[in-house]
Amino acid sequence: MSDSNLDGAAARTGLLAGYDPGGFFDEVFGGDPISRGAQQIIDRLARFDITDLRRRASDAERELYNLGITFLILSDRDAVDRILPFDVIPRVIASREWSYLEAGVRQRVQALNLYLHDVYHDQRILKDGVVPAELVLGHAHYIPAMQGLDVPLGVYVHILGVDLVRDQDGVFRVLEDNCRCPSGVSYVVENRYMMQRTLPDLITGIGVRPVDPYGAHLHQALCEIAPAGVDDPRVVLLSPGTYNAAFSEHVFLAREMGVPLVEGRDLVVIDDRVFMRTTDGLTAVHSIYRRIGDDFLDPEAFRADSMLGVPGLMRAYARGNVALANAVGTGVSDDKAIYAYMPRIIRYYLGEDAILPNVETHICREPEGLAYTLDNLDELVVKPVGEAGGYGITIGPRASRAELNHCRDQLLADPANYISQPMVPLSVCPTLTDTGVEPRHVDLRPFAVTGRDTWVLPGGLSRVALRRGQLIVNSSQGGGSKDTWVLG
Repeated sequence: MSDSNLDGAAARTGLLAGYDPGGFFDEVFGGDPISRGAQQIIDRLARFDITDLRRRASDAERELYNLGITFLILSDRDAVDRILPFDVIPRVIASREWSYLEAGVRQRVQALNLYLHDVYHDQRILKDGVVPAELVLGHAHYIPAMQGLDVPLGVYVHILGVDLVRDQDGVFRVLEDNCRCPSGVSYVVENRYMMQRTLPDLITGIGVRPVDPYGAHLHQALCEIAPAGVDDPRVVLLSPGTYNAAFSEHVFLAREMGVPLVEGRDLVVIDDRVFMRTTDGLTAVHSIYRRIGDDFLDPEAFRADSMLGVPGLMRAYARGNVALANAVGTGVSDDKAIYAYMPRIIRYYLGEDAILPNVETHICREPEGLAYTLDNLDELVVKPVGEAGGYGITIGPRASRAELNHCRDQLLADPANYISQPMVPLSVCPTLTDTGVEPRHVDLRPFAVTGRDTWVLPGGLSRVALRRGQLIVNSSQGGGSKDTWVLG
């Protein structure tokens, strides 16, 4: 990293005195040259007293808990509500960088929807051998009942979360696509509210693009996919209930959209139409933002033992009497094996190179990918294709010999279950720690909402690995979050 990343007196005074990104690309100081807006933020941060900043950070976390902005951790004995730790120093994205990211996310949404339509209709991409047919048709989330079923506007992925990382050269790369029930957007909006309340002297007058229109855009998209001829669609959010890890987000999103939050027992299907039970009787439902996985959505069509879903919902869906977001079957595009083919998928449907490149990925189901991974195991990150939350990952450069040998055995036993990637030196951002302001690794999850058009929330969820040297930012692995400021 060049010395230009530390230019400006503010980088070496006050709160930021001695701050050193340590050779990683820095999300605040990494501009070359640093933008005017970023310099304003640096100047203001430098004037903060660390004791005052810690007090405000403590106030913010206490308020998040009191507001119920938590996620649920289930253990063998207890269910514990925790907040996602919140860091008060923002992550900064310049306007020109955001335009590039926005275009890349839009391209990805378009390609994913074309791919899913093809998979559930003509399957041209499988017949042409661009994506292995057995990988798709044998996928745990491939839903035969969706074959030949037309979805409103041809949109399967109405809400997409794209996980991005930034390497040492400042290049954004896609790490993962979240096409089923991407979570975390409530933290994006609540983090902004929290910054405006607890640090108005940092954010006021900077020209940060707003994130609060998310609920309105989501509601509009859900209305746009409602059955034809419905002038005033009734939208609901279907939740598994209070014991779901993301239940607080379900409450938040229902409130932001101004729609009822329901569980499966609140809905009933009569004559292949969906109704909500209310104190005034049955009310028709036209669009459902469902936060329940396919398997549990309808006990008539999928798992008969599901107590979370709505019997007959798939019949109503197949007849076009109700819309579901995201569409059933989107999971066939939502794992690390399919992700590895995304550059080919984009080129196949759009005739374009991917705007946002993937992290270099070796597909272990392919002989050359497996051979390369086995030969370079101590230099690569090996990931199971179906896991989330940072589980099951082997970080080769940091693994013991025993861990590498175990990983090798797993690869040889089931190579199709794994991909490998080089260890990306994730970018860092100034972060408030017990010992002062220090660099911590971050990623970024922008959210896109698609109805007739695609709107990308300006910013997204910046997750931060709070432990020094930690590369896994997931909340399940002790990560926290930051407010993400897209400068106008």
